Amino acid sequence: MKAFMDKDFLLQTETARKLYHEEAAQLPIIDYHCHLDPRQVAEDYRFRSITELWLGGDHYKWRALRSNGVDERYITGDASDWEKFEKWAETMPYCMRNPLYHWTHLELRTAFGIQKILNPKSAREIYEQCNEMLQRPEFSARGLMRRYRVEVVCTTDDPADSLQYHQAYAKEIAAQENKDGKAENATFTKMLPTWRPDKALAIDDPVQFRQYLTRLGTAADLEISSYDTLLEALQRRHDFFASLGCRLSDHGLEEFYADDFTEAEVRQIFSRALDGQQVSATDVRKYRSALLLEFGRQDHRAGWTQQFHYGPIRNNNTRMMQQLGPDSGFDSIGTPNTARQMARFLDRLCCEGSLPQTILYNINPSDNEMLATMAGNFQEGPVAGKIQFGSGWWFNDQKDGMERQMNALSTLGLLSRFVGMLTDSRSFLSYPRHEYFRRTLCNLLGQDVENGELPEEEMPQIRQMVRDICYWNAKRYFRF
Repeated sequence: MKAFMDKDFLLQTETARKLYHEEAAQLPIIDYHCHLDPRQVAEDYRFRSITELWLGGDHYKWRALRSNGVDERYITGDASDWEKFEKWAETMPYCMRNPLYHWTHLELRTAFGIQKILNPKSAREIYEQCNEMLQRPEFSARGLMRRYRVEVVCTTDDPADSLQYHQAYAKEIAAQENKDGKAENATFTKMLPTWRPDKALAIDDPVQFRQYLTRLGTAADLEISSYDTLLEALQRRHDFFASLGCRLSDHGLEEFYADDFTEAEVRQIFSRALDGQQVSATDVRKYRSALLLEFGRQDHRAGWTQQFHYGPIRNNNTRMMQQLGPDSGFDSIGTPNTARQMARFLDRLCCEGSLPQTILYNINPSDNEMLATMAGNFQEGPVAGKIQFGSGWWFNDQKDGMERQMNALSTLGLLSRFVGMLTDSRSFLSYPRHEYFRRTLCNLLGQDVENGELPEEEMPQIRQMVRDICYWNAKRYFRF
């Protein structure tokens, strides 16, 4: 019987073990999409307890706790840090075969060196040991990123955000570089913003939309009084993001929008919303179709990569949405029939020569083969893998989901050109997901070699393939 989570965890063959330990394990991490708080990075935040660090905003864990019958007071309520941690420890034995069981123990081992299994008996000891270690400087926000060798982290930011913490952090790092004179040997993580303009699309709620336009106009130093001034304000902020090193945009959509429209129609739709009128569902689609094209054009001019996370049904529990707000663990996989709209959207940008590098992420694994073939429709040189089928996202960022995504990409595209894993997380303890991914990748390739499905004499190329997917493809693709 193999020991639980030993050094060869998930590595089922000798070839897989060699690929992981000799090629993947020590590579730096490029986390090109996450939801970390830039303020915590800039201020090198110190966490008061493992509960704050681990459970504070993790809706994956919140869903498991609720499924185990835990009262909301011990999840998002006013229970003490110890009480919340204790409930998580009580839930842990019931998480077997859920990826949370693996992630929890991988995080304990890689961050704190704790080999014990978390359960009610070990809870107090683990809680106190973690809290004691969190008092040390090396367990601050930046310290944790150094521990995991995070080279670049891209946060997720609204166009109206000031980016003050990005500016402060960049200034501090630049001063340190000048002082040391050895930037190539630096131990800090580069933090860059990512453009996430979803609120500019939310024209279906006129009240919230008008409030957002006021914020955006203030940030752009421009009164937004028409659709044209909206585009000008967005361009000003886009330019500002670019000045701080932004290389990516990101869009969270339930589905793609590529309806027919005229510029006159879109201007009229925007004017009605600005006047506080409710916009019809048809007009919402036309407006979003127009603005998504503008976003793509902006990204193409700037040389950015656009990302699309599509398909979830969000905030399904109205009562809990009203109580806790969004991103609280009440979202699910949707089944939008969006393939044709996606194709039309990408084709419009392609036909006018404005299609930027693009990464497509699906939340429904039944779309895997569709996305792998969709990406192939719009590939073109000189960029290898210009259109990417993104890594397993949200409910799919676990072993089965990763394998299914990589198998579809291997069959219908080029796995060798894949830009690899990201955390998509709010937690500084989520970096072991990169290790989880790397082990899964090496296991897939190792099995192919030992099954005679890949030639052993091509091991130098297979080793390079592992290095590329885990690190170098992303570094080249995003020009980090």
